[in-house]
Amino acid sequence: MSASARAPAETESVAPPASQPESLSSFAEQYAGIAGEVYAPRKVDIALRALDLIIAGGALIVLSPLLGLLALATLITSGRPVLYRGERVGRAGRVFTMYKLRTLKPGAEARLGNYYGEELSRRTEQEVTMVGRAARLTHIDEVPQLFNVIRGDMSMVGPRPVRPAFFNRLCEEVPQYWQRLVVRPGVTGFAQTRITREDSWEDKLIHDLEYIADRSIRLYLRVLGATVARIVSLTLRGRAR
Repeated sequence: MSASARAPAETESVAPPASQPESLSSFAEQYAGIAGEVYAPRKVDIALRALDLIIAGGALIVLSPLLGLLALATLITSGRPVLYRGERVGRAGRVFTMYKLRTLKPGAEARLGNYYGEELSRRTEQEVTMVGRAARLTHIDEVPQLFNVIRGDMSMVGPRPVRPAFFNRLCEEVPQYWQRLVVRPGVTGFAQTRITREDSWEDKLIHDLEYIADRSIRLYLRVLGATVARIVSLTLRGRAR
């Protein structure tokens, strides 16, 4: 099934409203209503949520000692904050705080906020800290997002969450972009196993909608397996991301 052929079942026949209530202050809030209206939970979502809790909880137990050592190294070499906290748009437009181990110099997000794609990748390289480079190589900096999974902000697999400002822009540039809101965003996603950061948002959306439409335990585990294989491959080649 190709996502370019059909959108998720929950969203096939629904279009964003022509006008939005003036009381809503952001696209995230504006689209929360329609995303909530068209979201039809499936039985498989209960099983996927159970897998989220089992996998995220187990990974946190195993990786906590290493994460603690890296957090201490970050504190010693580049000071506070140890964790990066950033607003992201989640399911049904709810904005939440996403956690990561800080790998960039303090204040980097403000300096990088208006860039994405290839330009963002290039500028990010100039902001990476010494400890951050090692953490990014193995993706250990993503581990704090498992707390978001436990809290229900995220899933292990789903569309990668974006900042509210980007969400505003992307909904204007790609009218179907709001359809990603019908599921929780993911620590990893179908798009991340198939294409690169430099690919267009439209290409990423096609893969995200394909996952949303076809989500199943088998596909969920396949994406996780492909993600682990990709991380191992990049680590052995000495590449971060």
